[in-house]
Amino acid sequence: MRAYNETLALRVAERLMHIQDVEEKEMFSGLIFMVNGKMCIGVSKNSMMVRLDPNTLENLSDKDGWQQMVMGGRPMKGYISVSEDVLGRNDELDFWVNLALAFNPFAKASKKKN
Repeated sequence: MRAYNETLALRVAERLMHIQDVEEKEMFSGLIFMVNGKMCIGVSKNSMMVRLDPNTLENLSDKDGWQQMVMGGRPMKGYISVSEDVLGRNDELDFWVNLALAFNPFAKASKKKN
């Protein structure tokens, strides 16, 4: 059994099929979708990680089911977690995937380790 929600991962993968440079990596106890060599979306057991422009958070106040990601007690700037409870509808999943894809061209790639 996978540590991540396989059904949600397949739904995300379907939405990324039209993009040339997509790579799936198992990491952080989930499945990460790298777009153009940059972390974009992640699927875990019960949520989806979305990388987005940190300045858009204030525009999401009317959206339910998301929270700022926290690692080591510190907020992760530009990363949110969206509960799978709100991702059941295709229009909701599309909204979050499109938000991540819109930011991807502006996101910085992590430094390659030698």
